Amino acid sequence: MAREFSRTRRVGQELQKEIAMILQREIKDERLGMVTVSGVEVSKDLNYAKVFVTFLENDAERIETGMAALKDASGYIRSLVAKAVRLRVTPELRFVYDQSLVEGMRISTLVSSTIAEDQRRSAGRDDEEEQEEQN
Repeated sequence: MAREFSRTRRVGQELQKEIAMILQREIKDERLGMVTVSGVEVSKDLNYAKVFVTFLENDAERIETGMAALKDASGYIRSLVAKAVRLRVTPELRFVYDQSLVEGMRISTLVSSTIAEDQRRSAGRDDEEEQEEQN
């Protein structure tokens, strides 16, 4: 019987949970601001973990300083993860900015504005048709 989740996926989920708690409770770097761990991809040999993060601010400069802070703290975060998660080898953490949330919000805004514009246009056509029928 095949497993529903592979070991790498389960380890990734556990790392995501632990890293999120560590960033929230242990890291006191002001450069980070509000950071969210949106996902973790672990290599098959469990030696590397790509940690996808998002920031509350959309400012490119703040994101860059936040990523630099994460890079600086990656060794310390890795040591805290090693204490919390029982693995033979704790993966090397590589932090990557996840633009999917920002891109998703942008697309959602575009769709909403397009729908609103279509509704305004159809309302305008209905008004024109009513005026023609009255004449």
